[in-house]
Amino acid sequence: MRSLLTGLFVLLLAGITLADEVQRRTANDGQLVMEDIPPIPDELPPVLNRYQEINTARFAGWSSDSKSIFIKTQPGNVTQLHRVSKPGGARSQITFGKEPVGEVVSQPNGRLLALTRDRGGDEFDQVYILDPDNGLIRKLTSGNALNNRLAWDRMGQNLAYRSTRRNGRSSDIWVQNINSSEPARMLLETDDGTLWKPIDFSRNGKMLLVQQFLSVIDSRIYVKELPDGELRLLAGDAENPSSNIAIGFDAFDNKVLFVTNQRKGAAELAKLSLDEDPYMTFMSSANNWDITQFVMSPDRKRGAFVSNEAGISKLYLFDPGRMQFKIERKIPLGLITGLVFSPDSKKLGMTLNSARSPNDAFVLTLGRKPTWGRRLTRWTNSEVGGLDTSKFSEPIPIRYSSPLEGSEESLPTPAFVYLPPGRGPFPVIIHAHGGPESQFRPGFNPGFQMWIDQLGVAIIAPNIRGSLGYGAKYITLDDGFNREAAVRDIGALLDWIELQPQLDKDRVAIVGASYGGYIALASAVHYSDRLRAAVDQFGISNFVTFLENTQDYRRELRRIEYGDERDPEMRAFLQSISPLNNVDKIKIPLFVQQGRNDPIVPESESEQLVKALREQGQTVWYMNALNEGHNFDKKENRDLNQQATFLFLQKYLLGED
Repeated sequence: MRSLLTGLFVLLLAGITLADEVQRRTANDGQLVMEDIPPIPDELPPVLNRYQEINTARFAGWSSDSKSIFIKTQPGNVTQLHRVSKPGGARSQITFGKEPVGEVVSQPNGRLLALTRDRGGDEFDQVYILDPDNGLIRKLTSGNALNNRLAWDRMGQNLAYRSTRRNGRSSDIWVQNINSSEPARMLLETDDGTLWKPIDFSRNGKMLLVQQFLSVIDSRIYVKELPDGELRLLAGDAENPSSNIAIGFDAFDNKVLFVTNQRKGAAELAKLSLDEDPYMTFMSSANNWDITQFVMSPDRKRGAFVSNEAGISKLYLFDPGRMQFKIERKIPLGLITGLVFSPDSKKLGMTLNSARSPNDAFVLTLGRKPTWGRRLTRWTNSEVGGLDTSKFSEPIPIRYSSPLEGSEESLPTPAFVYLPPGRGPFPVIIHAHGGPESQFRPGFNPGFQMWIDQLGVAIIAPNIRGSLGYGAKYITLDDGFNREAAVRDIGALLDWIELQPQLDKDRVAIVGASYGGYIALASAVHYSDRLRAAVDQFGISNFVTFLENTQDYRRELRRIEYGDERDPEMRAFLQSISPLNNVDKIKIPLFVQQGRNDPIVPESESEQLVKALREQGQTVWYMNALNEGHNFDKKENRDLNQQATFLFLQKYLLGED
C-alpha cells in the first residue's frame, strides 16, 4: 500500500493529473460538460449578458406575392424562421423545434418553402417542406446522410439536392417530385468524393446545371440532360485547373452564365452557348474581384452579385442580356449576404451588417432597367442589448511582413486591428479564422466588443496565407508541405506586435476555431515563449487522425488541402507538424472546446489532445457540448462558453484571479 501511495505522490509532484482528479461538472441539463473549469462568478453573467442578448435577422426569402419576407432569427435557444409583413413590422415565428433552420429556398410559382435541419450539429441535414401559411411541415429525407444544396425547378414541382445516402462518401444528386408519393430518384451518381451540387433547372425542365467543386482553385460546370441523358462538361478541366462558378441558364435556355478566372486569374463574368460548337463571351471586370454571391431574377432579365473588395462588400446590378453591370451606391459600407430576388423580379432582398450594426434584412426596390436600383428599405431593426454600438471599436486595416521561404522578398500579410480607447499598451488577442480557405472580414462581432470593453484588450485578426480574397496564388501558399508557413505568419505578427508602442508584447493570447484551432495549437507549440494562453475551438490536433476520422464525404477535399495521409512521405510530414505530437513544447495554459457531434473535426481530436496535455502536467480547461457539432449553435451553450472563455482570458492573459 505504501508503494502505491508513493507512486501516486510522485505522479502528482510531476504535475500529472489523474482521471479521477479532473474537476468535472455539467450544465444545461447535462448537455455541457466542463472539466477543470472553475465556476462562473455570479457577478460575471450580468456584465456579459448585454453582449449576448444581441439579436440578428438574416434575409431568407420572399412570400409568393412578393409582399412579405422571411428571416432567420433566434428568439430563444436556436435559429428559427419568421415572417415579416412590412418594413419594421412584427416578427411572426413559423418554425419551431429543438434544432436550428439551415437552408431556406422559396418555391417558384407557389407558397411553399424547402428547408434543411440537422440533429445536434451532426451535419446530416434533412430536407423539409413547409407551408408558411399554416405551419404544416413534412420531411422529405431520412437517415444518417447529408442532404442539402437545394434547387427547385421553374414550376416548383421538383426539388433537386445533393445527398450522401448511397455510400456516405459521394455527393450524388437526387430529385423528388414534392406532390408525388414516389420516392426520390438519383439523377447523377458520383464516385470521387468531391462536392457536387445542383444549380439551376432550364425553363422547360429538360436540363440541369451542375457544379463540381474539387478545391478552391479547381471547380467545374456541367449540364445534365434530363431525365437520363449525358453529363456534358462546360467549363474547367484537369490539365489547366481554374475556378468556374455556375450562376444559371439565361432567359432562353441556350446559354449559361458563370464566373471564371480562366484567362487572367481575376474573376470575370462569362456566358457560354450550349450549341454543338459552343462559343464563350467574357466580360472583364475593372477589379481583381472575389465574387462571393451571384443570383439571377426569376424572369432572368436581371442579375446581382456581391464582390469582396479588401474585405468590404460591394453590390453590382447586372444586365444578362447586354452583359453590363453597374455598382449600386445606395448600400451602406459593410458586408452583404443572402441575396434573393422577389418572385415578381422587382425587388432584391439581402442581409447587411457592419462593425457597428448587426445583421438585418433590407430590400432594394429596382428600377425599370436591369442595372437601376431605386430605393433601399430597412425591414428589420435588431436588438443590441442596450449597448451603444456607435462606440464600438472599428477595425483598422494593416499589412505586416512575413518571410517567404527561399526568397529575400517578404509576404505582405493583411490583418484588421481593433483597439480599445486609451493609449495602452494593451494586452492582445490574436484571432485565427477557420477554413483555411476562409477570410476574416470586418463585420459585426459582439464577442470582440465584449473583450475590448470588458478586458481592455486589442484584437488582431490576420488573414494568413491560405486565406480567400487575395488572389489565386495567395490561397495556395499553405497547401501540403507548406502548412507551417501559415504558422510562421503568426510569428511575424508577434514580431510586428513587439514594435507597436500601443500593444503589450508580454501579454498576448491566441484564439481560433476549426482550422484556426490548429493555428492556435501550432502557435502554442512554436511560440509558447511569446504567448500567455491559447483557446482551441474544434481544432485539428493531428492531421493524420483528422483525415482518417472526418466524415467520408469531406475526406478527399481535405486531402487536396492538407495532403494525402496514405502517402508515406506526406504522412510522416503531417505527423511531424501535428500539435498532438509536440505537446511537450506547449508551455502555456490551453482552453479546449468541442462539440460531441462534430462531423468535421471529430471529438477525438480534442479528447486525445486534452489527455496528452494532462499527461504532460499542462494546465488545460476542457468544455464538451454533447448536443452540438462544429459550432455552439444553441444559445444557452454559447453563452456559457463565452463566459468561461472570458474567465480563462481574464486569468491567464491578464493575470487576474
